[in-house]
Amino acid sequence: MRIAARAVIIRDGRLLTVRVRTDEGEFLVLPGGGQEHGETLPDAVRREVAEELGLAVMPRSLLYVREYVGKNHKMRRIHARFHQVEAVFHCECPDFSPLGEGKGQDRRQVGFEWIPMDALDQHSLSPRGLAQVLVRALKDGTAVYIGDVH
Repeated sequence: MRIAARAVIIRDGRLLTVRVRTDEGEFLVLPGGGQEHGETLPDAVRREVAEELGLAVMPRSLLYVREYVGKNHKMRRIHARFHQVEAVFHCECPDFSPLGEGKGQDRRQVGFEWIPMDALDQHSLSPRGLAQVLVRALKDGTAVYIGDVH
């Protein structure tokens, strides 16, 4: 099982996402990735966002926890043995000037994109239903478990 930390970064009513390209197509994900041994989840999200996007973020509240059990979803051909648990944090970023200068981008990462919060459901965000989860979590301020979703 892999544990990961992801960031929700919002600026001027827009959500920062990472564009990913796989054999299954292109889609948008929240920045972040796998936790390393001995690293706290907040440290993992800080490191991953710096690697992918070049930004220094400050994790604040935990918004939700998500599982992804690959064998249960359409990408089971390549993810049959993959199981990941993600902790997703609302993060602040005081300086966006280094955006795009990440030195440790994932091999499938092909860019980043700002998505208007009021149009999240019109974009290819992963996991499915992310728009509703984010809106609810940001409004309620209470972390939720959203289950095994892709």
